[in-house]
Amino acid sequence: MTDIETDLRGARVLVVGASSGIGKAAAIRFARAGATVLAAARASERLQRAAEDIGAVALAFDIRDNAAVEAVLGPQPPFDHVVISAAQAKAGSVSGLSMEDARAAMESKFWGAYQVARAVKINPAGSLTFVSGVLGQRPSPAAVLQGAINSALEALARGLALELSPVRVNAISPGVIATPLWSGLPQETREAMFAASAQRLPAKRIGAPEDVAAAIFLAATNPFMTGTTLSVDGGGAIA
Repeated sequence: MTDIETDLRGARVLVVGASSGIGKAAAIRFARAGATVLAAARASERLQRAAEDIGAVALAFDIRDNAAVEAVLGPQPPFDHVVISAAQAKAGSVSGLSMEDARAAMESKFWGAYQVARAVKINPAGSLTFVSGVLGQRPSPAAVLQGAINSALEALARGLALELSPVRVNAISPGVIATPLWSGLPQETREAMFAASAQRLPAKRIGAPEDVAAAIFLAATNPFMTGTTLSVDGGGAIA
């Protein structure tokens, strides 16, 4: 039996969506294991600050722009591990969400991940990890499209685990995580929402980005894990 690798000195890791939240936490986790990390996101001061915090190289591109994805990733040598956690999408019901916003959500979270997976090169012993979400297992009438996108990402991971073999491909499905995603809500509203969510969960707490980063790191470094979805949701899928 092979021990799970935890020392990644010499490894090259690409984290897409590393400017904040789950992506940044994952990039920090890989950097602490000794990997050379490339932190990718749209060009911004936030990306530059995050790269400095992580100790990573900033790589700026918009995952919704396939030409930009190919231009930036095409010349890159193979990576050992690739993580895709970038997404910007409005939530809403099918009847309430405009088609413009619905298509933008699909472009960002699904097609963006698809385009990166298509363009990036990964070493045969390496891994590709998507970040989906609990709505893929437990739909909500207020976020039907998000559930469909998460399910599609998880299906993409299973299919690519076969197509890209021996590269390992997995998905991580977070629940409610305290990230900047919620920063648009007033603080009092946000805290009340987090408290109510925690009470519904078997874990009796909401998640932190580091909780999800630990699962991403596990999926990337376990040499016998592929084609699976790991839930990091505090029991949200069963509550």
